[in-house]
Amino acid sequence: MTPATGRTDGPESALRHFDPRLRANDLVQDLKWDPALRARFESDEQAALDAYPLTAAERAAIRDRDFRRLFELGLHPYLLAQLARLVYGTGEKAGTSGAATALIRSLLGDRYDAYMAERGE
Repeated sequence: MTPATGRTDGPESALRHFDPRLRANDLVQDLKWDPALRARFESDEQAALDAYPLTAAERAAIRDRDFRRLFELGLHPYLLAQLARLVYGTGEKAGTSGAATALIRSLLGDRYDAYMAERGE
C-alpha cells in the first residue's frame, strides 16, 4: 500500500508475487535474447520447456497461456509482457496487439469485459 494515497495498485503491488527463483523468469529472459531457443520454442515448445527445471505448475501455465497464473507463481510483470509478445507477436499500436489483449484478458479474467466497457471499447 502506498502510504500517501492508501492505494494498493502501485509498483509494489505489481511486484508482490515476484519470485526471482522461479525458473520461468530465466526461460523468458533466454527466449528474449536467444534466437535459436526462440525458434525451438516455436517449433517444439515442449522440448524448449524440457531444457529448464520448471515446475509442473509453470509448465501448465505456459502451455495454457495463463499469464495470471504465471504472475501468481512469481513471473516478473515485465517478463509477462515479454512472453505475451513472444507467443502472440507484436502489434502496430500499443495495447492493441493480440499479445497485449491476451495478456490483459488473462490477468483480468472475468473482469475483462467490464474493464473494456469502462474504457469505452
